[in-house]
Amino acid sequence: GIAQRNEYYVFQVAVFTARADVEDLKVSFTGLEVPGGVSLGTDKLTCFNTEGVDTYGNPFEKKIRVREGCVQALWMGVDIPEDIRPGTYHGKILIGPAEDEKQEVTVKLKVKSGILKDRGDGEPWRHSRLRWLNSTAGLDDHPVTPYSAIKQPDNFVAELTGKKITVGAAGLPESILVGDTEVLNRSMIFTVYGDPEEEHFSAPEYRNVLNSRGKVSGEYTCQSEHFQLSGEGALESDGYLRYRFQLKAMENISLQDVRLEIPFRREMAEYMMGMGLPGTAMPGKHKAKWEGPEDSFWIGNTRGGLWVELRGSDYHGPLLNLYHPVPPASWHNQGKGGFSIDRGESEVVVTVFSGERELEKGDELAYEFALLVTPVKNLNPASQFRERYFHNAANPDPGPEDLEAGIRIVNLHHANAFNPYINYPFKAVEAMKSFVERNHQKGLKVKIYYTIRELTNHVIEIWALRSLGDEIFEHGPGGGYPWLREHLVSGYRPQWYQHSDDTTVDASILTAPGEGRWINYYIEGLGWLIRHVDIDGLYLDDVSFDRHIVKRMKKIMEAEKPGCIIDLHSNTGFSKGPAMQYAEYFPYVDKLWFGESFMYNEMSYENWLVEVSGIPFGLMGDMLHGGGNPWLGMVFGMTTRLPWFTEGVLCDPVAIWKIWDEFGIEHSRMAGPWELDPVVETDQPDVKATAYLREDSVLISVGNFSDDPHAVKLQINWDRIGMDPDGAILTAPGIEDFQESQQFEVTDRIPVQPRKGYLLYLAGKTGSR
Repeated sequence: GIAQRNEYYVFQVAVFTARADVEDLKVSFTGLEVPGGVSLGTDKLTCFNTEGVDTYGNPFEKKIRVREGCVQALWMGVDIPEDIRPGTYHGKILIGPAEDEKQEVTVKLKVKSGILKDRGDGEPWRHSRLRWLNSTAGLDDHPVTPYSAIKQPDNFVAELTGKKITVGAAGLPESILVGDTEVLNRSMIFTVYGDPEEEHFSAPEYRNVLNSRGKVSGEYTCQSEHFQLSGEGALESDGYLRYRFQLKAMENISLQDVRLEIPFRREMAEYMMGMGLPGTAMPGKHKAKWEGPEDSFWIGNTRGGLWVELRGSDYHGPLLNLYHPVPPASWHNQGKGGFSIDRGESEVVVTVFSGERELEKGDELAYEFALLVTPVKNLNPASQFRERYFHNAANPDPGPEDLEAGIRIVNLHHANAFNPYINYPFKAVEAMKSFVERNHQKGLKVKIYYTIRELTNHVIEIWALRSLGDEIFEHGPGGGYPWLREHLVSGYRPQWYQHSDDTTVDASILTAPGEGRWINYYIEGLGWLIRHVDIDGLYLDDVSFDRHIVKRMKKIMEAEKPGCIIDLHSNTGFSKGPAMQYAEYFPYVDKLWFGESFMYNEMSYENWLVEVSGIPFGLMGDMLHGGGNPWLGMVFGMTTRLPWFTEGVLCDPVAIWKIWDEFGIEHSRMAGPWELDPVVETDQPDVKATAYLREDSVLISVGNFSDDPHAVKLQINWDRIGMDPDGAILTAPGIEDFQESQQFEVTDRIPVQPRKGYLLYLAGKTGSR
């Protein structure tokens, strides 16, 4: 081959097994040399099929089996330094069965004097980007904006951004402070019940493992009469904690139960979701088993809470309809495990139990779980009202009237002229770049649709990826679009199909579950797109990777272009409860769009607050399905996106945006019914009110979350808003397709129709607030 200096040079070798199966094909290199002793060592060569680096940065080897009479393509990479001496380099590749004689393949690589500044990445035909499969970009333990470094006054206290966590001797939290608000009533407990009494363990022997700015971890061991217990715990700067308790039986024994007990302060356990329940007010009692796609739950309110995930399965990302991993064996215990809630006078105790089982001497069980303290960040309503979205899939360019409406962010979907191929923007770089430049000149930010759940058939590296077996693409029955049938033939699952014009067809296939190396490619590609196309962030549409991937993504974005935005959309019919499924992403997400299949007109206020609004987690969002409900949405500061088309409805929030601008809502303080002491309430529990407060004016959103009409009276804290009630007037401005113009006295009963409401100006004489 012929290469240039600084090029990442890729080539392939075909292996034909003529007479027998090869169970374990091995590849090794001698290195490449030129006369005079200059060489490219074996560390500069790799075979992507036989070795790689996983998403955590760990090197691994792959076992390749080649059937008799089949051909296996092996893709090789040579990392050529920029300062290497030009010349012709010679070497050998040794290929063959692990325990048998190897065949020698002679390599002759001519390195020319020219230098490729970008390693060849700007010309995808070179396949230099295959090295992205082994990228470690974003893999470090530094905190990510907006989180600051962890401070530890001692081994048991960690001070985070807006939070303080104190752990006991076993490493479990005994205090979780969000600001000055305590979440727990007492320490969390991990309890083992032997035969039949509670096991009492010796004092733990603790050892620090990691103490960095963004993550601290430790481990300990202890013993009881019947068990050895090893504990591991880690805390990250965003308030995420992860634990693993390894229990080993020292003799044959009947294990009665293993329990995780979380005692919340009663006033903090106001809402919940999970354990078979949608977002709801906290029940007095509740029991659940492992039913449905759930491995997590959340309990709390807007001031503080805790998301809990039970881990130990082979997949820990969002439990989408495409993936059905078995529950973790330790917690599930063949259906004997489950969850319970018991609300007492001062606390609400949540118990995760695993049930009884028989253990033999030496048997081990691993109990894993993760916690995320909420809210993950401070609520930012000003950004919600200022950064309005334009999201038109087929025609993504906004017009003058859209700019006049106040849009600030354009989402560039896939399946259009500027981003034609799903999850592979690298084949339309110039078109996308011109789109981004054009909208930047208008003062707009541009985010793109770019995920990994499926991948277009236009991906240039498709044959290299197919050669990796089922690492990148999920094995399946085949079928779908004719191109797939003719070229891929079998062993794949067809996904999204888009016929754009007479010549352009996008036929995607499903990527493999879990965390294959395509994620490394994806993250490296994200950095490349920010550098070369100048995008301002991502629109994520129901993705399926673990939180450490989102964390890597955010690190790359902040490193390349601080202020980049991640916008997360989900179809609850697909993700089955996205607020719960994606909670671990929330520290690194900036905006929610929940979403498709949300039946807004059938949901309670509590369901809206917990599963749609994002507010308990420090986020805000927009509505989607069927155009949302503009009356109820405004209780949470939500509208739809201009001009998305959904269920026969063309979303048009412009009339409400005009009221925002007329009032100056961006400069107001949002005071909703979720606050401890609301500024405005009604005398009907199903009718909620949110006040938007400015120095000299107030805008009140009223929403009826019931299916019955109500005539309500507003209960206004006049001292809090700094206004004299005498002579104060409520005015409903005329808003197209929302409300007619009318006035009310502040003492009037205001008629509110089912699932509707008002936007009301409150005017009167103001004083000091």
